[in-house]
Amino acid sequence: MEVKIVNNSPFELPKYATPHSAGMDLRANLESTLVIKPLERVLVPTGIQIQLPDGYEAQIRPRSGLAIKHGIGLVNSPGTIDSDYRGEIRVIVVNLSNRDFTLEPGERIAQMVVAKYTKVSWLEQIELDESERGEGGFGSTGVK
Repeated sequence: MEVKIVNNSPFELPKYATPHSAGMDLRANLESTLVIKPLERVLVPTGIQIQLPDGYEAQIRPRSGLAIKHGIGLVNSPGTIDSDYRGEIRVIVVNLSNRDFTLEPGERIAQMVVAKYTKVSWLEQIELDESERGEGGFGSTGVK
């Protein structure tokens, strides 16, 4: 699928790291390093704008390496970029560690997965059909 993209950064376009990657890496469009303090959250620009076809979204997800090595995550994960949004993609990054984290210009900060979605129409009811699980929620299906 071809998607229109504008790159207002000096960095390369988002790309898949391997032939079987689901997500493309997004880079921090920074002019200088940015220090993120413990428990601080920052809005990081990417310099990227996209035009998705109707019926698709872009999901912005954390990078596992940053999470395990540095405690860096995304506050609203996955973030959703709707097909009618034309602004710059920006990423809400949070430092969940107890140490400062230095983010470098062009550093890979998140993954973007483009996915098809289905719209629903609600069919309002008085009650729902019974199921084996019923109203069992958190932990109701067991631990092992």
